[in-house]
Amino acid sequence: MRNYVRLVTGIVPVIGVVAAAVVAAPAQAREVVNFREAAAGTIVIKSNERRLYYVMGDGRAIRYPVGVGRNGKRWSGKAYITGKYRRPAWSPPREVKRDKPQLPDLIPGGSPRNPMGEAAMTLSGGEYAIHGTNVPGSIGGFVSYGCIRMYNADILDLFARVSVGTTVLVQ
Repeated sequence: MRNYVRLVTGIVPVIGVVAAAVVAAPAQAREVVNFREAAAGTIVIKSNERRLYYVMGDGRAIRYPVGVGRNGKRWSGKAYITGKYRRPAWSPPREVKRDKPQLPDLIPGGSPRNPMGEAAMTLSGGEYAIHGTNVPGSIGGFVSYGCIRMYNADILDLFARVSVGTTVLVQ
């Protein structure tokens, strides 16, 4: 019994330290934050933060972790959502196909190989989209050819909040 008490006594402080570290860790999931940098209904993507903000108004936004373009692939500017698609098929853009010629010309929606995940919203001005992912470990990194990747649960949440024509500001 004495050894058991020592073991438990030694574990309790460790649990406290681990719990404190978890509480102090930076947010890794969507959350409501203070945000006054754009009009309500706007999507703001801060590439260096690897965060997407959906502005709700009243000084608040929903902040989502995202994956963004790798070095040489990041872009900035103003775009608009031009289409919304659930479980879309994906055709690799020319640049991706050049770098990865083994990719098929079309990957059907719902396939575990499809990088678009559960939903995609296409953006004006190019071949870019805000979309889910089949590689959740890529969220939070500089990983794409210019698209904005989100966790599948987060893209579905954002998908339900916005419509075609929504302004997207990429910084």
